Amino acid sequence: MSSHEILIPHRYDRADRERLAVRFDELDDADVTVATTPDETLSGIETATAVLSPSVSEEWLDRASNLAWVQGSTAGYDHYDLDALEAAGITLTTASGVHGQPIGEWALGAMLGIERDLFAARDRQREGLWLRESGGELASKTVGIVGLGAIGGRIAELAAAVGCRVVGTKRDPSTAPDAVDEVYPADELDEVLRQTDYLVVACPLTDETRGLIDRSAMRTMPRDAVVVNIARGDVVDEEALVESLQQGRLAGAALDVFSTEPLPDDSPLWDLPNVLVTPHVSGSTPHYYDRVAEIFIENYDHFVAGTPEEMRNRVV
Repeated sequence: MSSHEILIPHRYDRADRERLAVRFDELDDADVTVATTPDETLSGIETATAVLSPSVSEEWLDRASNLAWVQGSTAGYDHYDLDALEAAGITLTTASGVHGQPIGEWALGAMLGIERDLFAARDRQREGLWLRESGGELASKTVGIVGLGAIGGRIAELAAAVGCRVVGTKRDPSTAPDAVDEVYPADELDEVLRQTDYLVVACPLTDETRGLIDRSAMRTMPRDAVVVNIARGDVVDEEALVESLQQGRLAGAALDVFSTEPLPDDSPLWDLPNVLVTPHVSGSTPHYYDRVAEIFIENYDHFVAGTPEEMRNRVV
């Protein structure tokens, strides 16, 4: 009999569940349950020692008598009750790193599209207008990144590859990627804001970062700066952002995340000509769950060995 029962809950699409199950066949000493309904998930959680899930409900915790490890399938951990997990002695690890490439490409594409006037050119194409406006060069710009973690670090590498100067913030500046020209601790954000042409928000949502990019931060940035948000909507003060865009204090924004999702029909962001809106898809990729599985398999080895402190992306 296998000593570890792993649950893949019903909340994933069928194709994703099947893809994960195939990858988990590589695991030694494991019995993998693939739930297809809510009832099967609740039944499975009662005996599971490990579960892969983007969140864990209170009901799950009440039923989970053997659960020792939750592997998140997202980079963030604001959907988990960390205190409850810690009190139950359950380890939580995230999928930080799986989004680096797709989100990095989205951010770079957004900046290139804005700088080279590609989005405006597409609008003119629809109107049949032949106007030779080519925009600027991204290589001449400074990209400031708030949060140089796995995602921010990849964005830094891609921006540097184009020729941008890259600055940013990181809690431990000594671990910043080599692609960053100047790195500042989190409490010196203003130093980044003052010199940034494109501000990429890539930090997690916490009590400290909620509303971090507020009206004051936007006034610290150059008047022709652009805000790119791929973090969480509430890291940016959306009302202040709309005001800054309408008043011309900021040149534009590329937004994949919002305070309320889906973005309400009456949001001014829909109609602002200098704003790119996408529906929280920057991290989407056909390779997503392959990368999640790689993290799970790596962490499973530490889980079996009894060395949770060595697990990748451990939060609790």
